[in-house]
Amino acid sequence: QVQLVESGGGLVQAGGSLRLSCAAFGRAFSRNPMGWFRRAPGKEREFVAAITWSGDTTYYTDSVKGRFSISRDNAKNTVYLQMSSLKPEDTAVYYCAASYLRITTAQLMPIENNYNYWGQGTQVTVSS
Repeated sequence: QVQLVESGGGLVQAGGSLRLSCAAFGRAFSRNPMGWFRRAPGKEREFVAAITWSGDTTYYTDSVKGRFSISRDNAKNTVYLQMSSLKPEDTAVYYCAASYLRITTAQLMPIENNYNYWGQGTQVTVSS
């Protein structure tokens, strides 16, 4: 059974940092694009960041550029989201996702429907 398990969420003050991890179990995802999405209270789930299978290309939504960094360690079957300079508007449940599509472009990687496996989510709360 394939599972994506997020960890690292929590409560942090504005300006602080958190590092989210997403470990994959049940199969290797070293050849799969991976992404992070989030759902803020009362809002739709939105794209945050994505990384190609090789790790050489990354994409970010505009609101997190320069503050968040996505990376992966294929040997550990794990993807990370380093979040810095956090703002209250970053408060959300953060979800890790994996795609079995061979997507690599800025047009396709932010699309939620292109991802086939999802984690259960981890809560990030940023206080002002």
